[in-house]
Amino acid sequence: MGKQSVEELTSRVHGAVITPGDARYDEARRVYNAMIDRKPTAVVRCVNAGDVLAAVGFARENGFDLAIRGGGHSVPGYGTWDDAVVADLSAMRGVRVDPVRRTARVEGGATLADLDAATHAFGLGVTGGVVSTTGVGGLTLGGGFGHLARHLGLTCDNLLSADVVTADGRFLMVTEHEHPDLFWALRGGTGNFGVVTSFEFRLSPVSEVLGGLMFFELEHTESVLRHYREYIAVAPEQLGAFPAFHNAPPLPFVPEERHGDPLIAVVVCWSGPMAEGERAVQPFREAAPVAFESVGPLPYPVLQTMFDQLLPPGLQHYWKSAFAARLTDEAIAAHAAHGPKVPSVSACHIYPINGACHRIAPEETAFSYRDATFATVIAGMWPDPAENAVNTAWVKDYYRAIAPHSSAGGYVNFVADDDQERVTDDYRDNYTRLIEIKRAYDPDNFFHVNHNIRP
Repeated sequence: MGKQSVEELTSRVHGAVITPGDARYDEARRVYNAMIDRKPTAVVRCVNAGDVLAAVGFARENGFDLAIRGGGHSVPGYGTWDDAVVADLSAMRGVRVDPVRRTARVEGGATLADLDAATHAFGLGVTGGVVSTTGVGGLTLGGGFGHLARHLGLTCDNLLSADVVTADGRFLMVTEHEHPDLFWALRGGTGNFGVVTSFEFRLSPVSEVLGGLMFFELEHTESVLRHYREYIAVAPEQLGAFPAFHNAPPLPFVPEERHGDPLIAVVVCWSGPMAEGERAVQPFREAAPVAFESVGPLPYPVLQTMFDQLLPPGLQHYWKSAFAARLTDEAIAAHAAHGPKVPSVSACHIYPINGACHRIAPEETAFSYRDATFATVIAGMWPDPAENAVNTAWVKDYYRAIAPHSSAGGYVNFVADDDQERVTDDYRDNYTRLIEIKRAYDPDNFFHVNHNIRP
């Protein structure tokens, strides 16, 4: 890109345009996953929707690939791309809450921490992941699991409208009544259809929750998982809970001599009346003797930060994901064989997606796995690149073990770049309709730096 082109792009935007040679370039091209080392042609740090329009138009007019970055957590590193223009929305983090209508308008670069801080001030909230540095945009466009999913549905189930910049340079206000086909596709179809500059969410009363961690010794793995399987099927919907394999973190309630030991945990979040919380979480303590725990009343945004210190930017990441209608005895045996081998700060989480998630039919949104009850993520995360081979091998071996007991598709927010061939399974019967909408809004596949739906 010549000097004149850089000046042309710079003249179009209010934010910075950062190119190779700029002292800020290495920082600007960096994303959350340190395994990704790409060199874009330009990073446009957008500060408003007009900047996004300019970045999209410039990339299209000059034949550049376009990468879109919100929170930057994409495991395959889709927030950057070699020889591309990056539309970096990370400066667009505003959140405006309407406490009367119980809605929030959230800019496309906001994180869950931004969203939770703004909504919590009014005693309101919405389903949103389990790590506060996650970008609201990517989470929503892929579906959106979190502590509140059984109670309030997926993040995308609470989407009311979106402002979208399309491949041909239009700015569309999208709702279930305006461009309803695009609104359908945005709820699970990822960034295939445009750049969302803002989201409007329905909020619900959420303030203090009963939440935290219970750790169990590995010898009780199968008992804990079987108990979880039975209880989560009938538990009140206000209870969010998932089992997890982790190496014991250096937290105050974990004895120092146990730091780093592999354990199985249950992460709980009760968002109903606080007086009923202890009764709701008690059954997990009856599954097996609790080694140590920290469960108590706390503000919902605090629970959202529980894993943050364990997962700073700059770790290596390689993940796999699978859905399952049932957590069979065979699947539990596979988890018991591979989960305890968890290396470094890696983890396996088995999220429940029943309750409110099941009240929406598979064809009502692009997210199609409404008949699944569990979504497993095998999240390989480690600091040292020299350990890439052993950590990715753990993820792949674990996934191969649970695959025969899982659906063919996985959750698009938890997949690696080598999962592109699974895209038809990830959307199942919704894939044909997604192709049709892709052809209508992006016939040239301009938005292809993603888990790609080809027109």
